[in-house]
Amino acid sequence: MLKALLTNKYLYIIIFSVIVIGSLTLLAIDKVIMPEYTKYNEGVTVPDVTRVSLEEAEEMLTSIGLRFEVADRRANSAYPANYVIDQTPTASILVKPNRKVYLTVNAAVRPTVEVPNVVNLSLRNAQVQLQNYGLSVGSISYESSRFKNVVLRQSIDEGSIVDRGATIDLVVSDGLGDKIVEVPEIIGLRLPDAQLKIREAGLRVGEIRFQPVKEIAPNVVLDFTPKVSTLVEGETLTLVISERFDVTEEVEGGVVFTDSTGNNNQIPDKQPK
Repeated sequence: MLKALLTNKYLYIIIFSVIVIGSLTLLAIDKVIMPEYTKYNEGVTVPDVTRVSLEEAEEMLTSIGLRFEVADRRANSAYPANYVIDQTPTASILVKPNRKVYLTVNAAVRPTVEVPNVVNLSLRNAQVQLQNYGLSVGSISYESSRFKNVVLRQSIDEGSIVDRGATIDLVVSDGLGDKIVEVPEIIGLRLPDAQLKIREAGLRVGEIRFQPVKEIAPNVVLDFTPKVSTLVEGETLTLVISERFDVTEEVEGGVVFTDSTGNNNQIPDKQPK
């Protein structure tokens, strides 16, 4: 039966027909259907619409079959209000008809934004967060702390209202804070000397509190917190510093009596020191 099937000429005719039809179908898809679907060899060159008004940009784009959308508004003193300062795609790019061109337009009124809190975020997340708010990252400085590339401080406080595009400077951890250092002996030292020893130990001075004391000269370290012998490098100490103790005691009145001469005399209750 298999021999009869293999020698049947109709089998070969069917196979040949399938091959021919398949080849023609693929050829039609490649040369006719797909080019028509994708509009192959048909495109529009994007014009340069920067440095012109939004109305002019709209006319230039729509006249050649392109659409547009205002993607952002920024304040730029080099351009008049409502002038295009940037575009995507850029000029001279070949695109399909009806493609949308995204425009950045100069704002007539300088927009403002509220500064977000990026402290304790990673540097990368802080940069993204600030960019999402329309702000720029300025200088980045580093301080010793335990976790690498974590924002420790920002130059403009959270909640401040600033112009869109304002620059925020960041202080970032360098990750060198895993080192344990000894807290130096600073009690009894004058404040400048104590600050120097603290910095030399790899620590930082935080809050400084003043306390009036009679027996100790002003500007001397009385105490510090946290009260430990070792800390992670880069951590801060809060200092308690002496200040002048000024006390004024008033003389209080005593008993008034009349002596034998007829003069009034007073016995004070307290004598001035």
